[in-house]
Amino acid sequence: MVEKTFTEADRNDGIEPDMVDQGHAPKSTTGGNGTLPMNMIQALNSALDAKMAEDPNVLSFGEDAGYFGGVFRVTDKLQEKHGLTRSFDAPISECGIVAAAIGMGAYGLRPVVEIQFADYIYPAYDQIVSEAAKLRYRSAGMFTSPITVRSPYGGGIFGGQTHSQSPESLFTHIAGLKVVVPSNPYDAKGLLTACIEDDDPTIFFEPKRLYNGPFDGWHEKPVSPWKAQELAQVPAEKYTVPLGKARIMKEGADVTILAWGTMVWVSLAGAEHAGVDAEVIDLRSLVPLDIEAIEASVKKTGRCVIVHEAPKTSGYGAELSALVQERCFYHLEAPIARVCGWDTPYPHAFEWEYFPGPERVAEALKSTMNGGR
Repeated sequence: MVEKTFTEADRNDGIEPDMVDQGHAPKSTTGGNGTLPMNMIQALNSALDAKMAEDPNVLSFGEDAGYFGGVFRVTDKLQEKHGLTRSFDAPISECGIVAAAIGMGAYGLRPVVEIQFADYIYPAYDQIVSEAAKLRYRSAGMFTSPITVRSPYGGGIFGGQTHSQSPESLFTHIAGLKVVVPSNPYDAKGLLTACIEDDDPTIFFEPKRLYNGPFDGWHEKPVSPWKAQELAQVPAEKYTVPLGKARIMKEGADVTILAWGTMVWVSLAGAEHAGVDAEVIDLRSLVPLDIEAIEASVKKTGRCVIVHEAPKTSGYGAELSALVQERCFYHLEAPIARVCGWDTPYPHAFEWEYFPGPERVAEALKSTMNGGR
């Protein structure tokens, strides 16, 4: 196999740092048969449009999420289609946005709120953790919090330290929350629909690097390797992808790779680069977790590599590593490996060095195949 060399040109061959107009809703998003080619922006817009058309209790709001259609255009034209009371702008107060959504949910509505960047979600953390996640329990089931908190997350758009973080592990630790991260347009629409219909609060992180289409793990170009072409064909009508069910993106016999979001595609590229017959599992939802799929795969391959963009220490990969060790210890032929971001504040000037890339994944795979040496 001819190995690909990761060059400086590859690092710079990316999307322009334009964080505003990166996609528009397709002309037809509801009804009809068959599928439409969609990127993730369009698929998410289609999910929102379909649910708002079906259920008058579903509404969408957030910072610039009404008239403007969101900084990434995910809520484009929803206000025009569904009116000012269903799709509207909110003040720059993340705490207030989520607090209002919790109150709406308790009274029977199903709000979908947009936090403009995941880095902005921290002011709302107390409301999410202390109120939304606990409402069903503290009220003995009298009230629920059927809210969905959408937020673009991760790096790849040259957004710097306050537009590029991956804080998923801060929410997977909280009992009462569900945490979902799609990796492709098909799953994005189905998972978002499932979250909106769920009676419990969900944190829905949208990988910014994938908004315009799956890529080959090396470039930001929306090319179509593996399942990408298939997964970009999205049904126009409403459908759901169940929470807590992983997808096997590539079957393999030598080693299991666990990843989510952007890192699914990086892992596929890394496995090809290493020449290793890896089984790549897209977790899709982190909570609930498809531990049965993980256990079956690791017991088959005997090895496990976990890939995520967030810093390594206390990242979600640590929880996965513990679960795999607890359930698959006697089947493991090598130590569990993690390929993660640095344990540093997000380094704007070294963004592409910070990301786990195909070469780092390939190195971990080769080491794991060699017993961890």
